[in-house]
Amino acid sequence: MTEPHMDWEQLIKDGRDRGFLTKRLYAVNTVPTNGLGPVLAVLDEHAAYQVKLEQEGVMWAAGPFANDAEDEWEGEGFFVYRAESKAEAIRYAEADPMHSSGARTFRVRTWLLNEGSFRVQVNYSTGRAEIL
Repeated sequence: MTEPHMDWEQLIKDGRDRGFLTKRLYAVNTVPTNGLGPVLAVLDEHAAYQVKLEQEGVMWAAGPFANDAEDEWEGEGFFVYRAESKAEAIRYAEADPMHSSGARTFRVRTWLLNEGSFRVQVNYSTGRAEIL
């Protein structure tokens, strides 16, 4: 007996037929190549690059992973790009100082955002916004 498979484009069509968002994004998992030291050495440059991508509308989300005990950061991170293609997302990841310096290695995967929600509360009296 053969294992069933699902064609990616068919999966997208099925999602659209269900009324899902089917927003194609690119998820990047990034892990240290040689411990935390090299990661810390380029952390400022990496953060500046992430902010630049955010300001350009490329960065959808980004942040670090805690270790399994949730008491330490071992240098791993995860971010999601808006890009026209996986090749473009890879170019963004390659240009990240974490990766171009060799402090981290990465894997880019196409991710289809179907379900979930995002809420923002704007307080007029303070002019502040809060993500809920």
